[in-house]
Amino acid sequence: MDRIILITGTRKGIGAALADYFVSQGDTVIGCSREMPDWAEGKKNYCHFLADVADEAAVKKMFRAVAKEYGRLDALINNAGIASMNHSLLTPVRAVQQVLSTNTIGTFLLCREAAKLMRKANYGRIVNFSTVAVPLKLAGEAVYAASKAAIVSLTQTLAREYADFGVTVNAVGPTPIQTDLIRGVTSEKLEHLLERQAIHRYGTYEDVENVIEFFLRKESNFITGQVIYLGGV
Repeated sequence: MDRIILITGTRKGIGAALADYFVSQGDTVIGCSREMPDWAEGKKNYCHFLADVADEAAVKKMFRAVAKEYGRLDALINNAGIASMNHSLLTPVRAVQQVLSTNTIGTFLLCREAAKLMRKANYGRIVNFSTVAVPLKLAGEAVYAASKAAIVSLTQTLAREYADFGVTVNAVGPTPIQTDLIRGVTSEKLEHLLERQAIHRYGTYEDVENVIEFFLRKESNFITGQVIYLGGV
């Protein structure tokens, strides 16, 4: 049976790549972002919602539509995220609020609403996004790393809360991937980061897809509360 998969932040970058990948596997993909992606028009087995993941009313409205249209949700991939890569002394509180709102509150809201739908089928897979900035304690990324450290804790706790519903909750922590998220980071800093990894290269969309596909497999029903950091950090 084809999977019904909801992916957040599909306008560009990793989210767009994930949407394309899962559609190519024959899955039905539901995407969302604050702006409409230019690639989505006419895309087979793909539908898109305009929604801010930190907007509770918008998230609930999206899930009501998903429940009405499909009657179930097999997987949620919480990809949507923003970064604030500045020294803490140069970071305004507004930036802190924006990062925590999207990365942490948004992930929580999507997990909560997805679990409500998944528990009806006693089955579901949730994959959240952390980052190697958490274990590496990267200077200049205090707020971003803090928001993603919260995701690790959230993932591990929700894994216990949702286990009785047949829902697993895991997380992937990508290394730098050449997307807009790292556009403002100097090449020197990026090269230093790559040297700290066991495998000294940028991550790829395929690296992320591989881990997520593993978490989403039906056979992975005994794997929950886990975080896989890429690159060997």
